[in-house]
Amino acid sequence: MIVIHHNPACGTSRNVLAQIEAAGYTPYVIDYLQTGWTAPQLMALFSAADLTPRQALRTTKSPAEELGLLDPEVSDAALIEAMLAHPVLVNRPIVCSPKGVRLCRPSERVLDLLEHWPPGPLYKEDGEMILDADGQRLA
Repeated sequence: MIVIHHNPACGTSRNVLAQIEAAGYTPYVIDYLQTGWTAPQLMALFSAADLTPRQALRTTKSPAEELGLLDPEVSDAALIEAMLAHPVLVNRPIVCSPKGVRLCRPSERVLDLLEHWPPGPLYKEDGEMILDADGQRLA
């Protein structure tokens, strides 16, 4: 099973979901802006992805700056609390698969979590090629 913590308004998140589906998977999609987070869930995801709350903080197109969260003195506990109140503060997409958990930015990082890849060629929404015609990953 593959789980994607997804924001449908995010191009990177849409690209990741498209890559998963193109590979033949039917992922469990969690629209975290609608469902929100729990502290244990965030801590488990961050631990599994080897991320700190600071590394998982979305600093652009989020209220991080206006909430004072960019200050390096803000504690992990305060970041988690802010992420619970404002789910958009968590960078996305986060994907869970039997191969691990990863923040998939850039979107092609999801390929490392898939047992099999989609056939090539495969492109992102912006036209950038991810896999060539032979299904080989591009650098």
